[in-house]
Amino acid sequence: MIFDLDGTLVDTPRGIVTTFAAVFAQLDLPTVDSGSIRATIGLPLPAAFAKVLGISEEESLVAKCVELYLSTFREIVLPKAPQLVFPGVFDGLRSLRENGFLLAVATSKFIFNAEALLVAAGVREEFSTVVGADQVSRPKPDPESGFLVLQRLGVPASNAVMVGDTTHDVLMARGAGMSSIGVTYGVHSVEQLLSAEPTRLVDSFPGVVQAVSEL
Repeated sequence: MIFDLDGTLVDTPRGIVTTFAAVFAQLDLPTVDSGSIRATIGLPLPAAFAKVLGISEEESLVAKCVELYLSTFREIVLPKAPQLVFPGVFDGLRSLRENGFLLAVATSKFIFNAEALLVAAGVREEFSTVVGADQVSRPKPDPESGFLVLQRLGVPASNAVMVGDTTHDVLMARGAGMSSIGVTYGVHSVEQLLSAEPTRLVDSFPGVVQAVSEL
């Protein structure tokens, strides 16, 4: 089982929006509405900042924003991480692992921040491997992250399922040839998730555990 991180395991979207706003304030950039920022969650940071700012990813300002974001996120969000884990995640991950599942994370976060968040949240030990956006040349929704997880764990796509809260996760799964479970409690709406045609759609983490037993 491969999990997305933000909006799937940990309720970080509000913290992400706050971090974006703090970065813009520190760089004396115009304020951006929270809806525009939230709409980029699930994309790699360079793509997200470029989209919000309306500039190319190659602009030096994007690199400056990303660098500042990484340090600011650690200051704002990491101390709150244990309280941000979604209901049912702790018990659900443990149950899945005890029942023989290999668990992994494929995230649009850079690997350093992904590892730091998982450790701060108290769930890192549940996962056999973690793949960050900076470890592949084409992050989600491209299937490369999924292929890398499967390669590391020696598991065929037919025996894997991706769990995530955005269409990026579902599309990655489809591209990699694996099943998918969309969760409705994260960033994308039910309508958005259904547009990507997930194998299952659930509204809670206990629902994820139930759905995978049916798959």
